[in-house]
Amino acid sequence: MYLTKNEIEIMDVLWQEDRALSRGEILSLSEDKTWMDSSVHILLNSLLRKGAIREAGFVKCGKTCGRVYEAALSCEEYYASTLDSTRKKPSLSKLLEACIARDGMDGETLSALEELLANCRASK
Repeated sequence: MYLTKNEIEIMDVLWQEDRALSRGEILSLSEDKTWMDSSVHILLNSLLRKGAIREAGFVKCGKTCGRVYEAALSCEEYYASTLDSTRKKPSLSKLLEACIARDGMDGETLSALEELLANCRASK
């Protein structure tokens, strides 16, 4: 799945809040958005078609009801899925090595990775 810069800005809000949001809440929480307020419906419909978000119910807005939306996949799931969308598939070990070098991971994160690798080895 490929998301545009504007769609990722909306997803960032949904991922950060980690709850269903109405159109108005998405607009008010999108502080550094590069898109116009009037484009929010187009962006939300595009995200729905792509399966990045889903409807999570309705909320009363004045005299009418409005839909609320939630992320259909986590931030990590989205970025992991982008690895399959390139022609040259990156080496997972080199990608992880680059992430570790770039982020300067702390001991807690490294311990979690070691545990994850140990669990993978045990299940094979």
